[in-house]
Order: sequence, then C-alpha cells, then structure tokens
Amino acid sequence: MFWKVKGECRVLSGDRGASFEELATPLLRPLYNFARWLTRDTHEAEDLVQEAFARALKGFSGFQPGTNFRAWMFRIVRNTFLSSRSNVAIHLSVEEEGGEDLLPPDPHTPESILMKAGLQQRIQAAIERLPLAYREALLLCDVEEMRYQEIAALIGVPVGTVMSRISRARKLLRGMLAEDGLRIES
Repeated sequence: MFWKVKGECRVLSGDRGASFEELATPLLRPLYNFARWLTRDTHEAEDLVQEAFARALKGFSGFQPGTNFRAWMFRIVRNTFLSSRSNVAIHLSVEEEGGEDLLPPDPHTPESILMKAGLQQRIQAAIERLPLAYREALLLCDVEEMRYQEIAALIGVPVGTVMSRISRARKLLRGMLAEDGLRIES
C-alpha cells in the first residue's frame, strides 16, 4: 500500500505487501518524460527507462518503506543516464532578458491556440538547449513538482545549489526566448 501527497509516493512502514508493479507503474510516464528530456531522444529514453526499471526491480528488496519511492525511482533513472555517459560537461552562460509577448489576449481563438502550440514548441526547444544540470533541476521542480530538498537528495547537491540552478535555468530560458522575440512572466 502507498499514499501520494503532491506527487510523492511513500510506502507505508507497516505494509511490505506493496508490489514493485503497484508502485512503479504510475510513475512510468513521468519517468519517461524525464528520461526524454535528459537524453533528447525518444528511443534512448525508452531504453533508459527500461534499464532503470530493471535496476529498480533488482534492488527493490533493499527499498526502505517509509521513504520516497518516487524520488528513489527518479534517482535510478538519473544515475542510469549518468552512468551511460562517460563525460557530462556543464557549461554556464547567462543571457539578457527582453522581447515581446506574442500571445493574443483571447486564449480561445483558433489563432491563439495555434500560437500557443508554437510557443510550447519554442519553449521545449529552449529547454533542450539548457545545460544538463540546469535542465534537470528545472524539470524536476517545475514539471515533476518536486521540492528543493527532494531534488537536492536526488542529484546529490546542496539545496542552495538546486535553487541556484533553477534560478539560472529560468534566467537562461527567458534569455533564449527573448532572442526569439518572446517574453515569459516568472
């Protein structure tokens, strides 16, 4: 048995009866999305999640009830990704803000729907251009809704570093979108 609080799965300490399948299956889509952002390739993401699930299943007997299963699974995906890379380089750069807001005021017109879809594609492309450390912190926070403490534990850095990476990622993202003539309110 497990319970979920704002995206967090915890195995109840008294219940060792929860199967790996019951806990892991609901996380398949979020883990795949995270893997897709890390790898930037659909097939590689599928392989990454498959390998991570195999590792997690193998190590499930060592999982501690009462701890965060979701964070444990994300950590396995991340570690599997990092171990598949011999050298992960992190480049820091900061861009200027600016640009115009291109969305029309009425969000329900066909034009605004098309523009919004185009905006989403441009945002995704900009996120893909972020350095890996920034991209993963931003996605874990803003997409997967993990708390700073969870992200810090998952990637093995202090909470302050997580906060800094998220801040820098957002600033870089705003800069990249400004180059495209877009402005995102934070």
